[in-house]
Amino acid sequence: MKKLNRKNLHLDSKLPIKVVQFGEGNFLRAFVDFSFQQLNKKVDFNAGIAVVQPIEKGLINMLNNQDGLYTLFQNGIKNGKEIQTKELITNIVKGIDPYIHFKEYLQLSKEEDLEFIISNTTEAGIAFDPLDRPNMQPPNSFPAKLTILLYERFNFFNGDTSKGLTIIPCELINYNANSLKEIILKYIEIWDLEIDFKNWIIKYNYFHNTLVDKIVPGYPKNQIENFNAQLDYQDDLIVTAEPFFLWVIEGDDILKEKLPFDKTDLNVKIVDNMQPFRTRKVRILNGAHTAMVPFSILYGNSTVKETIENDFTGEFIEKAVYDEIIETLDLEKEELNNFADEVFDRFRNPFIKHNLSSIALNSISKFKVRVLPSLLKYIEVNKKIPMHLTYSFACLVQFYKGEWKGNKLPVQDSNEIIDVFSKIWTLTNTSKITEVILKNHYFWGQDLNLIEGLPQAMTIALKEIKKKGIEQGFINFKKKYK
Repeated sequence: MKKLNRKNLHLDSKLPIKVVQFGEGNFLRAFVDFSFQQLNKKVDFNAGIAVVQPIEKGLINMLNNQDGLYTLFQNGIKNGKEIQTKELITNIVKGIDPYIHFKEYLQLSKEEDLEFIISNTTEAGIAFDPLDRPNMQPPNSFPAKLTILLYERFNFFNGDTSKGLTIIPCELINYNANSLKEIILKYIEIWDLEIDFKNWIIKYNYFHNTLVDKIVPGYPKNQIENFNAQLDYQDDLIVTAEPFFLWVIEGDDILKEKLPFDKTDLNVKIVDNMQPFRTRKVRILNGAHTAMVPFSILYGNSTVKETIENDFTGEFIEKAVYDEIIETLDLEKEELNNFADEVFDRFRNPFIKHNLSSIALNSISKFKVRVLPSLLKYIEVNKKIPMHLTYSFACLVQFYKGEWKGNKLPVQDSNEIIDVFSKIWTLTNTSKITEVILKNHYFWGQDLNLIEGLPQAMTIALKEIKKKGIEQGFINFKKKYK
């Protein structure tokens, strides 16, 4: 089988560098590089990408060995039908390891056609490192590396206001661009760089907050022979992903002109305020996951797909989403229902094995952020308890006992939280257990005993779970609480 490179596939690499991308991992290659390739195909965007390895160890050598080429397989469910596609991604012009080739990294700042900075350096990547200095080659943090690149560009083009860049981070933190800009300005201050550079950053570089959503399992190690059989070349950087794609970017009409995604089939939303979309994702997608995990594990399921396809647990999660969570959100009902439909298609994806135990980490803090706001909003609006979310809450408490029917449960949390539950579960009175848990400000940020009806409902649910198990316990809970 022939090696994957441009010569063997008769491809050129003449695209100008319009994008510098910090990160060479699976997500960026399946999401950002794929999306810019669609722009190149649909509107002759003519954008080449230079990829920068953001940490000392990475995949740049492998990427360069294949001339930036790799195959993207997208497999999943859409509107109830299986979707399977493959595409050779060809728009990466070069990969640079700044730890070895720092001067080559700085040369990127001088690219005449450069317009965009893209990044995904994990949630921890957008962080200030007080040890970073401007003479380091390179500094430790991503924001410091970017500050040096921008400073080099500012100096090379003599502060040309037309040479500012559009900066679009994809790290999974809220207000990611605002945070990045704040750290860059902090480096400018402590490094005592010129005020003109600071003004150039503020006025002529454009930082856009984003929300990204796509499940990318990455390299299919356990099924690699099946994927290689579909190719006529050897690809060591195959990446697999679901077909779902959502990119929400805060921006204006100018950004829409710079990035004409409206002329592609991709679901890219350039909006004034991305927060409603973030709330939608956190409450529906992440909320369903978090509400599902303890409840479904206690029932006896092991995967997300198994949960959704089971008559009882599938109906339970659907009602939690469509009848309770969606009722608390502000976007149009039809749009919320359509998004939820897509979420459940993703949950049913036969190509992704999503173990419940793998998403059980830190379930208490996740519940506080992802599920509790929906539960409390539902009570506020409807003046009654949401049955499914409340029962899920009780299952969470039961799950943190750490044992169920003689089996150890995959509780994964801080020692502090696990110790609190260990002490709580020495109590024998269910009402007291409920009271102590609900009043824990560290867990919930408030005393939930003050929420009318919630302590009583939680107590009933916990008693029924103990006596009857998950399915019959829920049936009894609904009868008794009503």
